[in-house]
Amino acid sequence: MSNAPDSDVLIVGGGLSGLPLALACAQGGLSVTVIDALDPATVTDAAFDGRVSAIALASCRMLDSLGVTAHLEGQMQPINDIMVSDGRVREGASPLFLHFDHKEIGAEPLGNLIENRHVRIAMQKAVEAEPLIRLIAPRFVKHVEYGARVTATLDNGEEVTARLCFAADGRNSPTREAAGIRTVGWDYGQTGIVCTVEHELPHEGVAQEYFLPGGPFAILPMVGNRSSLVWTEKTADAKAILALGDEAFADEMRARFGDYLGACAPTGPRWSYPLTLQLARDYVRPRLALIGDAAHGIHPIAGQGLNLGLRDVAAAAEVVVDAARLGLDIGALDVLERYQRWRRFDNVALSLLMDGLNRLFSNDIGPVRLARDLGLGIVQQIGPARRFFMRHAGGVVGDLPRLLKDETV
Repeated sequence: MSNAPDSDVLIVGGGLSGLPLALACAQGGLSVTVIDALDPATVTDAAFDGRVSAIALASCRMLDSLGVTAHLEGQMQPINDIMVSDGRVREGASPLFLHFDHKEIGAEPLGNLIENRHVRIAMQKAVEAEPLIRLIAPRFVKHVEYGARVTATLDNGEEVTARLCFAADGRNSPTREAAGIRTVGWDYGQTGIVCTVEHELPHEGVAQEYFLPGGPFAILPMVGNRSSLVWTEKTADAKAILALGDEAFADEMRARFGDYLGACAPTGPRWSYPLTLQLARDYVRPRLALIGDAAHGIHPIAGQGLNLGLRDVAAAAEVVVDAARLGLDIGALDVLERYQRWRRFDNVALSLLMDGLNRLFSNDIGPVRLARDLGLGIVQQIGPARRFFMRHAGGVVGDLPRLLKDETV
């Protein structure tokens, strides 16, 4: 009887980090088993998740290399410009603002806005076409043992073995908790309201980040004359807004949205999400590594959450594939620590930067408002600084894994 594991890599969680990691590992010649607690049909239903993701330029290149964008025809809205401004409800925006124009750094857009459910559908189709990937869903992982290999016991009693386990099972990761990896973080006392708005005029691919005292009010362009709102309020205020009837809710939305896109109205359901910061103290254990939200959950103020997860995916796949090509044990701690060194500083630094920006802008203190408005105006006048921020937002600066440089793993 063979002692070979069922696959090289086991991924617990088949979401927006788990599936691209499976594709990247398979592209590098590794066999992969993905176990997800949710039915694939559930997570792609329109009622499951109303959010859109701002997928940065480097992340788009990676998804293209993994064969995902081939299934996204007609669903990708280019981000041509980003407008950042500060203001108050019903008083309008400050005359000082920051404008990011993609033409300053090249012909390609800064990224693309894509509905999360369409990203999931495309990833599932790419996974179905990959013979080295086995997807088991819906199934729960009841227990994982780490020794000479990984052994995961599922809720139906089935055992799955691998050389390495990746936890991609979200902020409340049971896999991380069972491994004894602790987290640090805090609750912002804010809630993100998400809904879709239909408007009369075209948005021209311009994303708006409008800072209000209760939190950022992001207007994200979608395909067609639609935009997605990520509307942050203090939690008590958000509960009151969510409890409003349709017309009263629309009036509150319009008071912040303005009329620059003509007549507008929310359409479809509303969603809400508590906003917290959460960082894992460690990313790795022998035969275990955390990726995506299992490793870090940040404020959505600049839409970088998914991009951080995709950077984890690109780095983790490169580390593991390179180790396998050298004949090394891909689950050994010294191999996985290279991934941890590569990703932890970037994740922590960006998480704390987003935390600082939220604290700076989510208040109505007069001197602070004046200082931040002046800061926006000054950066607007300094071309090199503005272009650096655009490249950083596009994910094309720093020590990039091959997948983020439009190369294969």
